[in-house]
Amino acid sequence: MPRLHADADPARWVAVTESLGFRGRRHRKAAIRMLLTQANSSLGADQRPGSGFLAWTLSQATPFLMRKAAGRVLAWVWKSDPDLLAVMAQVQEATPQLRTARAMMPMEYDDTESFPTPFLGVGEKLAMPLPPTPGQPPFATYTWDTGTHIVTVTAVCSDRERFGTVLGDVDALARTLRIVDDLSLGESGNVLRIEPSS
Repeated sequence: MPRLHADADPARWVAVTESLGFRGRRHRKAAIRMLLTQANSSLGADQRPGSGFLAWTLSQATPFLMRKAAGRVLAWVWKSDPDLLAVMAQVQEATPQLRTARAMMPMEYDDTESFPTPFLGVGEKLAMPLPPTPGQPPFATYTWDTGTHIVTVTAVCSDRERFGTVLGDVDALARTLRIVDDLSLGESGNVLRIEPSS
């Protein structure tokens, strides 16, 4: 299974994927709390009393779960305000079931624009600053179809008024995303590797 790699600017992003234990726990907890709050509000539920503890528990388990995903999932939070913005990238095998599920998404998801990147080619970007569902937070999704895999990036923002101010940084992060394959010499006759020019 291919893995994902990205060059996130450390001045703007904190990687959740690689932070273990106490390292990055404040950012993990804030991002998960934000996502839980947004999920509750989109379902019409109030903040539950145990949500703080649940966010802490998930913040401790998340890095281990993502490490187990072996690079198939990457996640970051906004460094200066982890309650504001969380971004997740993932790569999935392009199964018929996944393609069918993507084809059956609501009509609003058809309003995409081309999004070229140096590593994955031209993909699609969908920005939803005002989602149609009441209470749903603003979000942006980026998608690339490599033929064998679907690569997606999803950014969720907790503040509709500030969504536009951080979207450019999400674009920049998404443009650094690439797929890394672990191939041994002679493993595949269909791969041509070209040495970088000197």
